[in-house]
Amino acid sequence: MADNGDVYKLYRYVPSIPAAAIMAAVFGLLAMGHLYRIVNHRAYFFVPFVIGLLFEAAGYIARIFSHFDTNALGPYIVQTMLILVAPPLFAASIYMTLGRVILELDAEPASLIRVRWLTKIFVVGDVISFLLQCGGGGYMAAGTLDAMKTGEHIVIAGLAIQLLWFGFFIVVASLFHWRVVRHPKYTVSKDLKSQGSGISWPTLMWALYAACVLILVRSVFRVVEFVQGNAGFIMRHEYLLYVFDAVLMALTGIVLGLVFPGSFVSRRSRWVEDGIPLGSQLSR
Repeated sequence: MADNGDVYKLYRYVPSIPAAAIMAAVFGLLAMGHLYRIVNHRAYFFVPFVIGLLFEAAGYIARIFSHFDTNALGPYIVQTMLILVAPPLFAASIYMTLGRVILELDAEPASLIRVRWLTKIFVVGDVISFLLQCGGGGYMAAGTLDAMKTGEHIVIAGLAIQLLWFGFFIVVASLFHWRVVRHPKYTVSKDLKSQGSGISWPTLMWALYAACVLILVRSVFRVVEFVQGNAGFIMRHEYLLYVFDAVLMALTGIVLGLVFPGSFVSRRSRWVEDGIPLGSQLSR
């Protein structure tokens, strides 16, 4: 990650106030919309998604402060860390959604991984990715050239784990989807639809795939960004951050807002997946 002889700089441009303000507003509105739907459907497993949206909003607000002082380390670290670690929070909610869909359809035999382990496996990988990216960002906060470069390497490791886990998740989700829809052995009689709008569960699966692809593209972009280094092409052009990160993550929020996973899930699937006997809850 050589800087091609250049001095390490926090920014190689002056952050745009209008662009940052627009994205902060977009993510803030998305957070409020998702929070309303979470409370309305009691879909509290989706709370990490809202936290991710709030991280995004706060990150872009920090970029506004950076506009006035591009050498200030505080706003730079805040925007770097919050924008960087928001997608793993999106991923956590996406992972938990699949387990609940499988339980709602009563189709665990069609899953490559037992439901009791499915969410745990993917969330553990997500947590590792999250911690590495946080650790890398924290290491960069030291402000020295060596610390910045070491932090970049740690962030790349976290992003690589995120890419691998997402790829595996797409395989598991698509195999389950294919088995239930196409394979006679696993066909289920129950038709799961969203509460209110009546959207079918296959539509939810396609929404999850879309969200996964958006996050994957963003993660690849981030890996390339950090591999190029501080003097790389991406670090020199602010618009790339908005095209391949901000807009893609906003689209993720929009897609899963239009096809809200929490509206497909009943209280039953939450109890069973969390290991709480169903009978003990129904008797209350």
